[in-house]
This record gives sequence, C-alpha cells and structure tokens, in this order.
Amino acid sequence: MRALHIITGLGVGGAEQQLRLLLRHLPVDCDVVTLTNPGAVAEGLGTDGVRVVHLGMGGNRDLAALPRLVRVIRAGGYDLVHTHLYRACVYGRIAARIAGVRAVVATEHSLGDTQMEGRRLTAGVRALYLASERLGSATVAVSPTVADRLKRWGVPAPRIEVVPNGIDLDRFRFDPQRRERTRRRLGLPEDAFVVGGVGRLARGKRFDVLVRALALLPEDHWLLLVGGGPEEHVLRRTAREAGVAGRVLFTGERPVVPDGSPGPDLPSLTAAMDLFASPSAEEAFGLAAVEALASGLPVLYASCPAIEDLPAGTRAGARRVRGGPGAYARAIAEARTAGPGPRTAGQAAHHYSITRSTARLMDVYAAAVAGPPPSAAAP
Repeated sequence: MRALHIITGLGVGGAEQQLRLLLRHLPVDCDVVTLTNPGAVAEGLGTDGVRVVHLGMGGNRDLAALPRLVRVIRAGGYDLVHTHLYRACVYGRIAARIAGVRAVVATEHSLGDTQMEGRRLTAGVRALYLASERLGSATVAVSPTVADRLKRWGVPAPRIEVVPNGIDLDRFRFDPQRRERTRRRLGLPEDAFVVGGVGRLARGKRFDVLVRALALLPEDHWLLLVGGGPEEHVLRRTAREAGVAGRVLFTGERPVVPDGSPGPDLPSLTAAMDLFASPSAEEAFGLAAVEALASGLPVLYASCPAIEDLPAGTRAGARRVRGGPGAYARAIAEARTAGPGPRTAGQAAHHYSITRSTARLMDVYAAAVAGPPPSAAAP
C-alpha cells in the first residue's frame, strides 16, 4: 500500500510530531505533503527517509494550490490519502477525489468545544468542514471526547473511527542519570522542586496560571515551560511582575534532538521535572500529559480527554484541578507533601502505546481501501 499524508504545516507541534512518530511505525510506504511551513518536523521526516513535498500554499484562500496538490497525488499513484489539520483536510479531501483516489482518511487532532486549532468554531468553519468531510471514507478522532464533538457537529457516527494518539514508552522511560545531566544543564538547584508545562505558548494553554501559582509557593519551587509561541513575552512579563522571573525557565521549541527522535528533547526535560501541570481548559487529547505519565510524573490537569476517557481505576498519578493560580498552588503543595512516587509508567500510559495506535489505524486503512468510494460528488 502507498499512502500520502497531507498536513497543513510541519513546525514543532503535537499533530506534526505525532505524524512523524506514526510514520516510524506504520508498515506502509508513505510520502508527506505540507501545505505550508516546512519546519523542524519536515527536516526530521527527511532524516527518517520520508519524502516531503512543500506545496507553498500562500493562505487559506490560495485556490491555485488545489491543482498543484491534485498533480502531486496523481503522480504518486497512491492507494490512500490521509489528511491532518483543518486546512489540509478541506483541500486534501477535495484534491484526492479529483485525482481519483477513493480511500481518503482524515484525522481530527484539535477539535475543541469552542475552537479548532485556534480558530473560532463559526457556522462557516463548520459548514466547510462538513462539506469536505463527505468526500472522505472515514474521519479519525484522537479520543472518544473528540468523536462525541464530531457527532454533535453533524458527522455521521458510522463514519467516525477512534484511534488515540500514541507514545513511544521506551523513549520516555525515566533515567536518573538523564535527570541529573538535564537539571545541571538547565542550572537548576539540587533541591529545586520543578513543575513542568509543555505546549505551545498561546493564550488558550493558560500557562500564566502556573506562573502566578509559582508566586504563591516557597522559593525552592521552579517552573519549566517547554515550547515556543506568541505569548512567551507576555509570560515573561507576568513572571517579572509576580516576582518569580528568576525561577521560571523557558526552553523554547528545542527541535534538535541528539538521538533523532521526533520533536523536542522531551524525555530529558520530563526527567528533570518533579510534577507536570496542564491548566489548559480545552484539549482534544492531552498528549503531553500522557507522556508525563509515561515518565512516572504526577500530573495535574484542567482538561485531558486521554485521561478522562479511561476507566477510573487506570488514572493513577493524574488529578483534575479546577480553578486558577490558588487552586494549582494548593494542588502542587499537596503533591510535594505526598512525596515522590516510583518513576515508572502507569497503566494510562501503557494504554496509549504507539504500537496499539498504528495497529488500529491499519484496520481503518484496510476498510477504506476495500470499501466503496464516498457517495458525495467531488466539487
């Protein structure tokens, strides 16, 4: 089977890194088209031996990109097209149908209750999404929570398949020597209790809650924020105003990893942490929280479908926190008082092994290739 993955961009982000990890484990001959931004993840895919084509799309309304995408699909002779992220799903499904590919799968990575990839869920966004969705064979939801949101949006339930994001458990296994090296490199005091946050530094992630919570905690508490984004300067100013600028570390995106693994050097950074916190009020999955659990960290979160969708008995190490800085400061203090637990991956992390996710996706691929073409006419 030959498959083409189409994604909006390949900068450092959750969906982009998940695609690279997925391609490392899928037993399928895959190429990738990025509509825009061939960033660090594109370089990583090239290192892995994956062919990446940059379409050079100028914006959401660059309709000239559509015939270029159709030509790429026809030239590749693909059995299946798999799209990722909103713009790629809209253009990719249309182009695949025009090119004559009948097996078209889309993964919905980022659908929240009020936004998708930072855009508001207006009537126009919903109408365009649903119109293009009819052109595909199946829509993959990364969690049952996202599947429910798709149903409420109007996607027919029989067309929705749940394939959770996956993690490489071996990569996140805790290593005390790696912890020591990383904390030394970051300049952390030996007795520092390090609270970590991972994600794009954007307003919706609410990392300002953690900065303000730090101001309510003793001086030996530190905050390690992993990621880059438009709110970094705001968070730095917030830290200065709260008097904790000297105890907040910003790592940036860190796209270069010594062992060539996808994405930032998260295993080393999570090893350096003592607790992981995610105050984001709206998530589609919560991959960073699951990776933290794989590193044996206690996890505090406001929204994490990956954890909430599991049976209660499998959520050990994770606690939901509602509220602002005060609530998080209390929860962090309580976690520290409880003392460190064993730094081993919990049951929740094992549930999201990448090998399980790729096996489930292969079932979706097989059904799409064997099934009838979508009934909707291509525009």
